[in-house]
Amino acid sequence: MDDTLRQYRESINNIDAALVFMLAERFKVTQAVGEYKALNKLPPADPSREQEQIERLRQLASDANLDPEFSEKFLRFIIDEVIRHHEKIRDKSKG
Repeated sequence: MDDTLRQYRESINNIDAALVFMLAERFKVTQAVGEYKALNKLPPADPSREQEQIERLRQLASDANLDPEFSEKFLRFIIDEVIRHHEKIRDKSKG
């Protein structure tokens, strides 16, 4: 493998690692949100907040020259996973 390709791949690997750690940190916070919601009898999902987040991320993506459709799909995947976690927390707190 030539040096240029190796450097590109090293950069990609570093970016991927940063993404994983950022997602892990985000899920730590959303876990706390889920516990707070369960404790206060709030619903796991908040459609208006989700829509605000999607619109905000689409604008950020557009500003960064990233496809807003891609960013929305990515955020929707994360939101759906967070809601699933919140539902599990809620169900545990009921039992």
